[in-house]
Amino acid sequence: MKTYSDELKASILTKMLPPNPVSVPVLAREYGIPRDTLYGWRRQAGDPAALATTPAGPVGVLSSAEKFAAVVETAGLNELDLGAYCRRKGLFAEQIAAWRTTCQRANEPRPTSAERTEQRAEREQINQLSKELQRKDKALAEAAALLLLQKKVRAIWEEPADAPSPTPGASR
Repeated sequence: MKTYSDELKASILTKMLPPNPVSVPVLAREYGIPRDTLYGWRRQAGDPAALATTPAGPVGVLSSAEKFAAVVETAGLNELDLGAYCRRKGLFAEQIAAWRTTCQRANEPRPTSAERTEQRAEREQINQLSKELQRKDKALAEAAALLLLQKKVRAIWEEPADAPSPTPGASR
């Protein structure tokens, strides 16, 4: 069984996080790691909000209280002061933003299984409707192309535009 470094594992897990998560199959192709391994890492990591607290830079392990203190200390700072604070503490502004998000979501209730089922059904309905819309767009484009070809044929044969369409089997 192949083992992977903790740094590689942490960097891949952060790529799975919002705001721009990369899908597991894409990461599997990019790094050559089996998809099942990546899914297992994500499952072991647990809550995505907890993953957001993973340090993105060369910082020692901070306790939850230290992270919360950093969020509180930087709550009223503007961008320049925040940058100075981050340099002084050896942090990144992105880390503090992720910690702030984690703090804000700390007491949010988890969705119930009924809510998750409803969300899944809504996603499936959206996918079905988008597929139907694509199919209808293709049919509309095909109909427009056929009408355009019909106009061109009439122009070639010099038929008036209001003439009825030729019927199959009719001779000229």
